[in-house]
Amino acid sequence: MTTEQRPLNSGFGAKTTAKEVLAGLDLTGKIAIVTGGYSGVGLETTRALAEAGATVVVPARTQEKARTALAGIPRVEIDTLELIDPASIDAFANRFLASGRPLHILINNAGIMAAPLQRDARGYESQFATNHLGHFQLTARLWPALKQTGKSRVVAVSSTGIMFGGVDFDDPNFERREYDKWKAYGQSKTANALFAVALDKRGERHGIRAFSVHPGGIYTDLMRYLPAEELAALAAAAGGSLKTPEQGAATSVWCATSPQLDGKGGVYCMDVDIAEVISDFDPGAMALDLRGVLPRAIDADSAERLWDLSEQMTGVNFGN
Repeated sequence: MTTEQRPLNSGFGAKTTAKEVLAGLDLTGKIAIVTGGYSGVGLETTRALAEAGATVVVPARTQEKARTALAGIPRVEIDTLELIDPASIDAFANRFLASGRPLHILINNAGIMAAPLQRDARGYESQFATNHLGHFQLTARLWPALKQTGKSRVVAVSSTGIMFGGVDFDDPNFERREYDKWKAYGQSKTANALFAVALDKRGERHGIRAFSVHPGGIYTDLMRYLPAEELAALAAAAGGSLKTPEQGAATSVWCATSPQLDGKGGVYCMDVDIAEVISDFDPGAMALDLRGVLPRAIDADSAERLWDLSEQMTGVNFGN
């Protein structure tokens, strides 16, 4: 069943932390994978889930950095993954599947933002390849483990970056249009949200529900490509709406665990609730505190079109 894109009045809010979301929940025996789970919002997501009892697998590009960041957090396993490398994705997924364990929670958190034009070995633009296609392939490869539980959740970390642009289905890799780092970022974040819509449709019969999340405005390593003047402009535009990483992790953790979302899925969430739909967005405003989701990021037809494109670009499908 399609879940209505409207707030539940969850009782939480923008300042809620991940630990507060998990108060009273025991995740003992649950297994989670958090991509990018060793820095920024991802680190706090890992910490909250692990301290609530879950075993958290953190696939990392940089093992040493991950070990340092995750030291002292219980029940954490570190593995290797490079999201822009299809062979690395398959190798990681195969190692997890070989363990025979079910996967209760998959949080597709890792990403890059406003990067200069770079292409992967296939010629695909790096933000779309990393933020969307890599997670599409990873989720497909882990599908058997997600189905194994009978009740799993997948969280796609999107962003108010959806305001910068939708998916250009005719030229996703900027081969014919001039490259714009923010349009590329917006495309990838819109893709994350649309992926959750199409994934939830396919996963529901297996007990797998999917959600997309805007964590909030947070200063993290995600901003490493931005020069000082752009950082200053973003801070000014954000005003007082910036969050801590602990607050930023709250909505991902809520979507991954909350009984309030039982029987629901395919929705875009923010501030620890289902977001409202914004139908009167002014693209000239570019407000970084966009208080909801744009219709194009949850459009069912666009989600199906993106699914088909993603299968073509990756050569991967989910099977039954």
